[in-house]
Amino acid sequence: MTLLSGLMMIIGLVGIVVPVLPGLLLVWGGVAVWSLERQDTVGWLVLGVVTALAAAGSVVKYLLPGRRLRSSGVPWSTLAAGGVLCVIGFFVVPVIGLPLGFVLGVYLAERFRLPDHAAAWASTRAALAAVGWSMVIEFLTALLIIAAWAVGLITG
Repeated sequence: MTLLSGLMMIIGLVGIVVPVLPGLLLVWGGVAVWSLERQDTVGWLVLGVVTALAAAGSVVKYLLPGRRLRSSGVPWSTLAAGGVLCVIGFFVVPVIGLPLGFVLGVYLAERFRLPDHAAAWASTRAALAAVGWSMVIEFLTALLIIAAWAVGLITG
């Protein structure tokens, strides 16, 4: 079961970088599988710690980049447009269409909203930076979860 848990965590890390899979959820799920199989104090303690880490990381992942977006003036509707074209892009051009669709969707929404290319491109860069920070926060959270799991493996 430890091998399956580790594999789930590795796939989760890949899912954070290539946003096709629910990365943080897979990493947390790997620890949950390990903990449920162990059925002991160490397993439950580790599961509690990683659940708290996952919850905190998920909140921070949305709060910090969201604050940066608001301060730069990028509306949520722009991100929604990026998300829609992200999904469409994934099916039109598998895997590569995901980031391309997002960038195109954000740029087109901002170009429609703002008067010129320079302003739209500046907003697009701000949105991409916010998404990048969100991914970094999620990845670091996943690494903390894996570290907590490793401590549980060593001590248990």
